[in-house]
Amino acid sequence: MKKGYRELLDEANAEIETISIDEAAALLEDENTLFVDLRDPREIEREGNIPGAKHCPRGMLEFWIDPESPYHKPFFASGKSFVFFCAGGWRSALATKTAQDMGLEQVKHILGGFTAWKAAGLPIEPAKK
Repeated sequence: MKKGYRELLDEANAEIETISIDEAAALLEDENTLFVDLRDPREIEREGNIPGAKHCPRGMLEFWIDPESPYHKPFFASGKSFVFFCAGGWRSALATKTAQDMGLEQVKHILGGFTAWKAAGLPIEPAKK
């Protein structure tokens, strides 16, 4: 039996917290919240980023979260809350579910992702080249 991406997304969305653009924008200045961009580096170069967001390529998420991994990133062990986003909200939904399964307790994702953020006219910083 096969599970498609829609089933995986439905399962993830049933277990995770999704926040609106307005809720996310209200957290942007919260020093106890880290935004994590899961998009491919080329997407960030092309579109820019949410100010102050950390970048974690989706393919490295599990390795960066796990403190036993040689690739672990200390910001994932900071005790802060995390707001994940991607371009449209699919990758971030799956990543939020994975992060929860790995033990991160304060993690949510943005409905509509960076595309919705940009459409709402919220702050964007250009990609660092």
